[in-house]
Amino acid sequence: MWKKVLWSDETKIELFGNNAKRYVWCKSNTAHHPEHTIPTVKHGGGSIMVWACFSSAGTGKMVKIDGKMDGAKYRTILEENLMESAKDLRLGRRFVFQQDNDPKHKAKSTMEWFKNKHIQVLEWPCQSPDLNPIENLWKELKTAVHKCSPSNLTELELFCKEEWEKICLSMCKTDRDIPQATYSCNRSKRWRYKVLT
Repeated sequence: MWKKVLWSDETKIELFGNNAKRYVWCKSNTAHHPEHTIPTVKHGGGSIMVWACFSSAGTGKMVKIDGKMDGAKYRTILEENLMESAKDLRLGRRFVFQQDNDPKHKAKSTMEWFKNKHIQVLEWPCQSPDLNPIENLWKELKTAVHKCSPSNLTELELFCKEEWEKICLSMCKTDRDIPQATYSCNRSKRWRYKVLT
């Protein structure tokens, strides 16, 4: 049952620009005219990495990741935010946690942490397209944050957290999207994996 899944992921959010390609119609030999270009800042002017989770009941916690994330830092994030998010979203003790197959997620010590906490982890296909519905929320978040025009990394983090909490409940509903996405993926690429019922 998809309503009991707590989806999670990490993403990078840049201070200036949102990593999206933009297209413009223009006449021949005018592509580099100022009215057809967008000013940029090298490396996006700085960025932050965040971890967040959500369920069909709404958004859970969002955490800024300081420095490079390793298995120990990932487990600390889970320890401080996972159960609280599940509680706030009223998922009960028997929820299913989704994470991708990043090595720090699948590390032996991380998997033991889940086992010790009696948290069921959704089996995720190897080298699959990113079917995680949080990708839709990341796009929504990045668009909203850049409309706020943060001028520094502190504002960027603040706006990220504010806009994450504002994401409407209808964006979090997964019960229609997931079965269709897995069906389409299975038909087009012949990938198979266990589907929750």
